[in-house]
Amino acid sequence: MISTAVPTIDPIEARLLEREPSIRKLFFRDLEVQAHIGINDSEQGQSQNVLVNITLYMAPGARPQRDSIKEVFNYDQVRDALHDLIDGRHINLQETLVEEIADMCFGFDAVVAVRVSSEKTDVYDDCAGVGIEIVRLRAD
Repeated sequence: MISTAVPTIDPIEARLLEREPSIRKLFFRDLEVQAHIGINDSEQGQSQNVLVNITLYMAPGARPQRDSIKEVFNYDQVRDALHDLIDGRHINLQETLVEEIADMCFGFDAVVAVRVSSEKTDVYDDCAGVGIEIVRLRAD
């Protein structure tokens, strides 16, 4: 059978590709964190599993020539900053969490756009998770 599906392009990628011939994406897929998050009484005073997905759209840069971490963005910075953001505090809303993660990502000059989602995996028995996703471009 021949597929008639039309490939789709991510709207962020389309916008960025209007400006530059290529883009580089760095992503974290299903980064599992323990977070104190939620407004319900059952969510107070305890942590719960949250999956975080982050896609960083990076400013155009030269291709690595020497296969050295010094030539690229070190994603350890994002993972460490995410844990610092979450550890030791209670966050009421997933909306607050993803907005704060996006703000954190824009603290790195090389980031030109970001897509962030969070998903609480233990909320309902009849679905895998409940979450939110935001997409932001750095203001020109």
